[in-house]
Parts: sequence; structure tokens; C-alpha cells
Amino acid sequence: MKPTLLILAAGIGSRYGGLKQVDPVGPNGEAIIDYSIYDAIRAGFGKVVFVIRESFAEEFSNSFSKKLEGKIETAYVFQELNNVPDGIEYTSERKKPWGTGHAVLVAKNVINEPFVVINADDFYGHSAYKKIGDYLDSVTDSEIPDYCMVGYGLQHTLSEHGYVSRGVCETDKNNYLKTVIERTHIEKVDGNILTELDDGSKMEMTGKEVVSMNIWGFTPSYFDFLEKYFEAFIRKNAGNSKAEFYIPFVVNELIKTSKAKLKVLESKDRWFGVTYKEDKKLAVRNIAGLIKKGVYPEKLWD
Repeated sequence: MKPTLLILAAGIGSRYGGLKQVDPVGPNGEAIIDYSIYDAIRAGFGKVVFVIRESFAEEFSNSFSKKLEGKIETAYVFQELNNVPDGIEYTSERKKPWGTGHAVLVAKNVINEPFVVINADDFYGHSAYKKIGDYLDSVTDSEIPDYCMVGYGLQHTLSEHGYVSRGVCETDKNNYLKTVIERTHIEKVDGNILTELDDGSKMEMTGKEVVSMNIWGFTPSYFDFLEKYFEAFIRKNAGNSKAEFYIPFVVNELIKTSKAKLKVLESKDRWFGVTYKEDKKLAVRNIAGLIKKGVYPEKLWD
């Protein structure tokens, strides 16, 4: 069964200053999403599902539906603040949906096959899709599901223009994940890499840490786990305007309770993304370099 690519694209780009998901970085108006989908098709994926907001659904459809027609099956699902279990009343101060785990959960009814989760604004490289697709092809939903992710070295995932969020991973000798800690504020300061801890203090990092860039491989069993944990989360945090339901939260719980295991795969490709508007120049330059090397055609969808 061909895997599905699930693209998390519901963010409003507050730090970027616009709808970065469709902002062009290629020579013919291609966005980073275009290159992700192109790589997924080459790796044998059969469907792409976009998690978006209803407020920009038309703009998204205009950007992708026509050029992907006949190349890969497409579907759209909406992540909205009110996508919560019946009977839940959340604070009126809440202005955005409930995080990456919530974004994956809203796609439950349109995915029945192994799937790969990615961020819309991150470039992962062809080998990442090949590795994670091949791994999912080798596993099935068993009593203890076998999931996976692609990890990158922290020093190769930072922005020169501000702080970033990264899931810092600890693995065993067989590269199975032991834990992942979501660090929501990592930045370069005077040549050092610092992260802000929960108490506001700073901790220095080496840059060699393996981090999650939100490229995860799951089988459909993951949706049932997500649903269960999200209901518990939302009942506890409905009054919290800042609480986020992250993918690593559920992954950690599953590993800690031995309900699932997760293999950390390594990619030789270099990650880059567009967290900030200033990151776009580097993304454009990197894409141009890959085109020059013959990794991608100049006109991606010809």
C-alpha cells in the first residue's frame, strides 16, 4: 500500500509575516511544498493530504490542485480551533488551534494507510522520503506498532534570524527513540547555541544533538492513540490559551508505556526552512543550487 504524505499547513505564519506555505522559492513560482510533494512522488507515495485552515482553502486549492492533477491523489482537511470533542468549552482567549498533534488528528477520516507527517515550510530532501517510505513499507500494525522519524543534526537546522522550536531526541544503541523533548526556543547567541528552559534559564547545546524536524512515519493505529490522548489533554487544558498538543508528547507517552516503538532514521540531505521572512533568500539559493546539480528540473511540474 503506497504511503500518504500529510502536510501540516494550517499555520498563519505570524513570525514570517504572511502565508509562507505558498510563498515561491523556485524559479517558476514553486513553494517548498512543491519540492516536498515532488520528492514524495519519486519515493512512491500515492496521496497527499493538506491540513489547512478554511480561511485560505481557496488560495491553497488554486495553488496546488491543478498542477497535481494526474500526478498524485490530493485531499484537504481543516484544522480549526473548534475541532474538539463534544461538550468541551475552551477559553475565549484562545486564538489558534491546538498544535501539531491536533493537526494530525483532523486527518483521521481521510487516511487509512501508512503516512508521513511533514511541515509545509520545511525542506527535507529526497533521501528522507525514500528512507521513511521504505521503512513504512517494511512494517505493519502489530500489537506494538513500529513507527519512525528522520533525524537531523541540530547545528544544521538553525535560523540565522531568530529562535526555532526543535524536538531533541535521545536514542538507544539500535537507534530506537528513548525520548524526545520539545524545546520551543533555541537560538544562536554570540556563536553559542542556547535553549530556554521552562524556568526561563538558558542551557547551552553542542549542536550535534539529533533533533526532530517533524518528519514522522506512522501507521493508522497512531490515530487511535492521538484521539485518546487529545481528549485527556483538552479536558485538562481547555482553559489554557497557550497549551499546545505536540506530536512528541504522544510519541513519548507511547514509548514510555511500551505501547509503540519508533526508529530514528538519518538523512544525508540538508534541511532548510522558512521560519522567518529573512530565511527565504537562503531557501531560494539552496533550491537554485539543487537545480544546478540536476536534483530537480528548472520547471518542476512540466
